[in-house]
Amino acid sequence: MAVPKKKTSKSRSRRRHSAYLKEQVRRLKKRLSLGTCADCGAAKLNHHVCKECGKYNGKQILDKSKEIDKITTIKA
Repeated sequence: MAVPKKKTSKSRSRRRHSAYLKEQVRRLKKRLSLGTCADCGAAKLNHHVCKECGKYNGKQILDKSKEIDKITTIKA
């Protein structure tokens, strides 16, 4: 069995780990297909409901007005 002659330093192992993470993030970004919402212009996943306005294919799917009311109303 192969045994390392010297201890791997923290900086060397962390550098290798960060390079691995950067590569994984790059692959994920390449795999995800982001588009823009036709109504509000926000970035969204293709074939998914827009998280900003709640519309899909020009139709209102999610009611976002209730969420705005929750934020603006203060219970005293």
